[in-house]
Amino acid sequence: MSTAVLIAAVVGGGVLLLMRRLFPRRKAVKLLQYPTDTMRGKTVIVTGANSGIGKALAGELLKLRARVIMACRDLRSAEDVAQDLRSQAGPEQGEVVIKHLDLASLRSVRNFCEEINKEEPKIDVLVNNAGIYQCPYTKTEDGFEMQFGVNHLGHFLLTHLLLDLLKASSPSRIVVVSSKLYKYGHINFDDLNSEGNYDKAFCYSQSKLANLLFTLELAHQLEGTAVTINALTPGMVRTRLGRHVQIPLLAKPLFHLASLVFLKSPLEGAQTPLYLACSPEVEGVSGKCFANCEEEELMAKASDKQAAKKLWDISRRMVGLAE
Repeated sequence: MSTAVLIAAVVGGGVLLLMRRLFPRRKAVKLLQYPTDTMRGKTVIVTGANSGIGKALAGELLKLRARVIMACRDLRSAEDVAQDLRSQAGPEQGEVVIKHLDLASLRSVRNFCEEINKEEPKIDVLVNNAGIYQCPYTKTEDGFEMQFGVNHLGHFLLTHLLLDLLKASSPSRIVVVSSKLYKYGHINFDDLNSEGNYDKAFCYSQSKLANLLFTLELAHQLEGTAVTINALTPGMVRTRLGRHVQIPLLAKPLFHLASLVFLKSPLEGAQTPLYLACSPEVEGVSGKCFANCEEEELMAKASDKQAAKKLWDISRRMVGLAE
């Protein structure tokens, strides 16, 4: 056996062993089946619908005859994806609408919401899906740390500016895509912009914890309105979310192979947000978190009502909402 082959075997075995430790072998995901007209007449906004979970979710909703508004930063990519989704959905399908939305710009969020409130008579479901993961330290257009700004603050403002239309469309639903990595974060109220110290992994976890606290507080405020909000953790999914993670060039093929074995496909990852958007089983359920289409028990820090209210008040000030 040559030295090169031996090295490749050792490295490959090490990578697979690491993946097995990080991501236990997953169970097969059962794909949801709903009647083809389940979402007929319903309008659903999906942020980040041009890739990953968002794209898969948009495709499934289109098959169920929903009017899907793809809210995306990259319009060219969104156009290509929309064409692809239409061709896959078959002759009996819903409608796709593409709108520009850059969650790293509060101005863009406001422009998007102004258009939606003006043009759309109702919103039945808002899916806050878009996100950014472990990027180098950068700031949004408004000066916020990028992960906190996009994953939390952008969606925070988006949801607020669409709340009146969601209430007028009730019963309606808000779905928030979080992550199990919330477990490794806490809300650093003393430095939400991470200007003193930037740890990209921590900042992602902080933003995903913020998603859960936002869900908790908004569910409280929406009691009695027939608008529900629930969060979900999709698990480890093969998407472009990890594009900022640096992997040695020689190890990339091995990681790709391992991801096919241990990670969910985007369609599998889209099953829980699809469940929360469509299923009659969660009608009237609010303020919960789900994983694999079942309610998930959260750590105490994700159920801290005082922290949720404090984050709510600070977030309102950060995005410029009037008291």
